Amino acid sequence: MTRPAPPTGATPPAQVLTAEGVAIELGPLAREICRRYHQEFTDEEERYGPAGREWCLHDNQYLLAWAIQDARDGTVRLDEQAVWLAGVLEARNFPAARLARDLEIAGDVVLTSHVLGALAKPTSEIFADAAAAVSALRQIP
Repeated sequence: MTRPAPPTGATPPAQVLTAEGVAIELGPLAREICRRYHQEFTDEEERYGPAGREWCLHDNQYLLAWAIQDARDGTVRLDEQAVWLAGVLEARNFPAARLARDLEIAGDVVLTSHVLGALAKPTSEIFADAAAAVSALRQIP
């Protein structure tokens, strides 16, 4: 099995602003999502090596930014972005089912986070919808 190279290209967003202009730091949230994800999928290190953890953080910072923007003002649709990402990842042999689970974990993390304030519940619901959209991809023959 060929392991992925570390992320290159555009740096993921470090923060996103609430409608009131308050910055939400994405790194700590992404780290917690990845911690829980890797706790559940203990084979990830063997499958993807250290770059897998880097990709987890990278992709989750984007997913968080898109979800919060979706909850804040709808300028991005997380479900559309997640379905696109699922296609990219599956082309690289990363199972869509694991992305769906990551989205569920992200929804749990944001729901219990105090930094999102009033955006926590709608952002969590948006993650749940995106997880369902990615899960539905597996149902298509």
